[in-house]
Amino acid sequence: MTSALLSLSALLAASALAVPAAGAAPRNDKPAAAPAGWETVDGSELASFAGSDRRAQAPAATGRSASVRTEDSGNFALKSARNGKFTATEKNYAAPNTGVLRARSAAVTGAWEGFAFEWHEATQTYALKSLANNRYVAVEGNYTGTSQNILRARSTGAGTWERFTLYYNEDLDRWALQSALNGRFVAMENSYTGSLQYALRARSLEVTGSWEQFELFEITG
Repeated sequence: MTSALLSLSALLAASALAVPAAGAAPRNDKPAAAPAGWETVDGSELASFAGSDRRAQAPAATGRSASVRTEDSGNFALKSARNGKFTATEKNYAAPNTGVLRARSAAVTGAWEGFAFEWHEATQTYALKSLANNRYVAVEGNYTGTSQNILRARSTGAGTWERFTLYYNEDLDRWALQSALNGRFVAMENSYTGSLQYALRARSLEVTGSWEQFELFEITG
């Protein structure tokens, strides 16, 4: 794998978030098959990627590293291929959108844009923990309307709601995430307006283009 690595540092801040009341039942769609040219990435493969010597210049930030990368876990930033922005955790948003993930940052300025990718061997999936509030990213299957299946850093533990399959396309040098909750690929909602513009939402049956594609950068101290 030849994706560029990002040499940064991040700040870790603790924050308590309220969990929304349940609404409509979550959708349990059959997981979509990986599109041609895409491969699943397990913990050891991601660790190998993070240890690559092929590093490109990337935005810098100040502060101290939030945690030390282990063999099957690492801290990364997600950059949308659609709008070229890094994904941030909106920890200051009011309920029920506290902790929503949005691709809105021009650079990695600190913990807001950092996520720990934690490998779970039993399910062969990753859990993403926001470095901004120390909460796991969940797919909000109970939300309704345009907010259904929105990604939000709000959980203290990781279950099906918080698990994702990670894919890599070597030809495109791009990454994709598939929710374990509904089998949908994560898309960046570029056409949304208002406070949820550029929000990440698990809603695509397949990787159709740049909406579902991301660049992955490692955060190192």
